[in-house]
Amino acid sequence: MIELSSRVPDGPIEGKWDKHRFEMKLVNPANKRKYTVLMVGSGLGGASAAASLSELGYNVKCFCFQDSPRRAHSIAAQGGINAAKNYRNDGDSIYRLFYDTVKGGDFRSREANVYRLAQISVQIIDQCVAQGVPFAREYGGLLANRSFGGAQVSRTFYARGQTGQQLLLGAYQQLEKEIARGGVTMYPRTEMLDLIVIDGRARGIVTRDMVTGKISSYVGDAVVLGTGGYGNVFYLSTNAKGSNATAIWRAYKRGAAFANPCFTQIHPTCIPVSGEYQSKLTLMSESLRNDGRVWVPKSKGDKRAPAQIPDSERDYYLERKYPSFGNLAPRDIASRAAKEVCDELRGVGESGLGVYLDFADAIRRLGEQTIRDRYGNLFEMYQRITDENPYVSPMRIFPAVHYTMGGLWVDYNLMGTIPGLHVIGEANFSDHGANRLGASALMQGLADGYFVLPATIGDYLASSKLAKVEPSHPECRKVEEQVAAYTRKLLDINGKRTVDSFHRELGKLMWDYCGMARNRSGLQKALEKIPELRSEFWGNVNVPGSDSELNQALEKAGRVADFLELGELMCRDALHREESCGGHFREEFQTEDGEALRDDERFAYVAAWEYRGPDKPPELHKEPLEFEYVHFAQRSYK
Repeated sequence: MIELSSRVPDGPIEGKWDKHRFEMKLVNPANKRKYTVLMVGSGLGGASAAASLSELGYNVKCFCFQDSPRRAHSIAAQGGINAAKNYRNDGDSIYRLFYDTVKGGDFRSREANVYRLAQISVQIIDQCVAQGVPFAREYGGLLANRSFGGAQVSRTFYARGQTGQQLLLGAYQQLEKEIARGGVTMYPRTEMLDLIVIDGRARGIVTRDMVTGKISSYVGDAVVLGTGGYGNVFYLSTNAKGSNATAIWRAYKRGAAFANPCFTQIHPTCIPVSGEYQSKLTLMSESLRNDGRVWVPKSKGDKRAPAQIPDSERDYYLERKYPSFGNLAPRDIASRAAKEVCDELRGVGESGLGVYLDFADAIRRLGEQTIRDRYGNLFEMYQRITDENPYVSPMRIFPAVHYTMGGLWVDYNLMGTIPGLHVIGEANFSDHGANRLGASALMQGLADGYFVLPATIGDYLASSKLAKVEPSHPECRKVEEQVAAYTRKLLDINGKRTVDSFHRELGKLMWDYCGMARNRSGLQKALEKIPELRSEFWGNVNVPGSDSELNQALEKAGRVADFLELGELMCRDALHREESCGGHFREEFQTEDGEALRDDERFAYVAAWEYRGPDKPPELHKEPLEFEYVHFAQRSYK
């Protein structure tokens, strides 16, 4: 049975991290080269962690399923990265970023972790500027800032609409430097398929070479997962098609607790679904809501062109409902508001599942060139996809699955319930509660990779007596055989349905019953249908090809098999949490004006689920959440 010990240091919150860093055990610089760390994932969290650990002197083996770390999904992040620098002198501070993040997460995050994130945010910007990341600058040369949802200050640093790409290139350059030096060994086109646990500690991983199909074991003294989120369980999401949950799910089945799996973020600014043929959705950055105004017609079924609808017949519903924050209301609130007006049959576009994001006022006020300078590549992307010119007509947007706040449970040191297993970035649950504020994903990934993990992993290594382990260890061979048998099982089914058909059906079940809104009857229906679909998958899926070559159908099959299990856990978690908070909106629990209604007496905890076996329900463990500095309050952005 697992135990949840958060290891949060005592003392005033502003001093916890410094105190903890002093009290942690250190590894002598000369001894660091004796330790090997396995880093799975090479996005912002993984690349920054691998480079930082190597620079400290550790031997690092870094694995990614892409052909280059530059193709990690972090590259898709558009709008910016938060930091409490207060360059605008508009009232920002570390404490305000901390406050906004706790409030934005609807009081379902760990206070100490959030405060540390706000503290480190100011260091991240300095680090990235030193690397040459080309942040936007004001005319005088100072770094520029813009606003994002859930805040009334401008604290978001950005590089046009490609901030993730520029930050990833900065981390990638550091990673390549360490690869050239010999401190990091890179394994591209290699997918982790299982975790090796020896004497109760994470000591290695089993991988499949995605080109040759070879299954291998790699061992070390600690394992770090930086493999991103699980939003693709919904099939249609803003995530890259390759994004998956396999690494964290296989670790869960080896004993790592999975925390808050139902906390999924729906992003309000996505290009609407256009047909059944789609395999993914495209995000339009939240930064567009700085200058774009969101509206729908006041009348039901009004299909006139937007230019033909006068201002008096438009409902700028975010400005009407949330006058203090307006179009920069947090993502969960803006998404539900869009769903609400579409449910009232006031949505736009052929499907009626869309709202307008209109830049006409901003273009009149600032000029088209200013808007081009701020968002040009985003406007170009929108026009290429929709064949509509957003400088002339409003964009059409609708909410879509974007980010997952849930993930493997970690303590203050970013270590999971399996000693030696560390989890960083979106793969863990730690910092965002029930709703992530915009521009905070890049902040967390880089905070974990550059600053937190390099400090905390040394404490684990210095505190542990680790026997030498080789890939020939019996446990390595055992797990390799289990992975090979699992792979053969998928290939031997030889059924009639494609992997994608199962994934699409699962995604529809998840969106309908565990998506933007959930209720008891819908979740119960999903918990009946998902096991049935999983049973059919294992009896009727068709996976062509072999396991000794490049086989993308086989890769997909393993990932969808994991999604079929994870989807059930998400619904189970959503059913047990009889409250609404952040992105988890139970229709039975809402205020009179349709806002989320928390139940702090019963549910102010992290729900951490323990795997108990293939035919047994998972066991729920609870980490109580206490709020000493930001006191419980009904969220209000009005």
